[in-house]
Amino acid sequence: MPTAIIDGLKVNYHMQGSGPHLLMLAPGGFNSTIDSWTRSGVWKEMDAINTLSKSFTVIAYDRREAGLSGARVEKLTWEVFAQQGRAILDHFGVKQAWIIGGCMGVSVAAAMGVLCPERCTGLLLHWPVGGYLWMLKGRGFYNRHIEFVRANGTKGLAAAAARGPAGKNFWLDPEAGPWASQNAADPAFAAEYVKHDVAKYLDLCAQSRDALYGDTMPSGATGEQLLTIKTPALILPGADASHSTSSAWAMKELMPNAEFWNVLPPYQNGANVLAAILDFVNQHH
Repeated sequence: MPTAIIDGLKVNYHMQGSGPHLLMLAPGGFNSTIDSWTRSGVWKEMDAINTLSKSFTVIAYDRREAGLSGARVEKLTWEVFAQQGRAILDHFGVKQAWIIGGCMGVSVAAAMGVLCPERCTGLLLHWPVGGYLWMLKGRGFYNRHIEFVRANGTKGLAAAAARGPAGKNFWLDPEAGPWASQNAADPAFAAEYVKHDVAKYLDLCAQSRDALYGDTMPSGATGEQLLTIKTPALILPGADASHSTSSAWAMKELMPNAEFWNVLPPYQNGANVLAAILDFVNQHH
């Protein structure tokens, strides 16, 4: 895969196809990588990148803090992730694009709808995350990491950086923390990571936890912000502890130009999700 330095960070990306641009915000929690589009579920059935590239010029990428893309130890927020999405469009000279997100990628898409609505032709939102159990999950992962680093005292960051083999990530090994992928893949990053002041680092983690998993609303934008997103949006609901149907409904109720695809798992598959997406795009072409 090619890489580019965008806003000071390495970005592992893949561009394919022709037609209107489609920025792909990967599912997979803190493992939001290009191959998440082919790992399981409807995206594997669809062969998402190859199939969607027949109708779009797709831009897929490993989100910062995931896969082979770079990272910065700073307060992480949905706006920070959205800023990266906008910077990628800037880098490739794309003035406007369709935005598709799955899982946590929906949250980044919603944040882009708030941050830069003029860049978003439309939002395709598959399985929004949110709800009480999702909040507990995200906060719980951060809390486990914070407790692990604190328990190891001055050697806490080194202990976190040393967790697990290469390829481990925050979603698989919470004690390793949100910068686990880069610590595993980039020795230079790991060498700087362990030098951080532990108290300041733990405060950054707590701030990130509260910014990303602060309430039971759909993640990515506040209720007040969702009311301002006038971009056409298609919401394709999930139905489990992380991708609560109630979160999808909340987005439908609050976003003025949102449509709700009234098909729940397990009745979603690669074929009907693709058809729903293309039908919506054709209606708003």
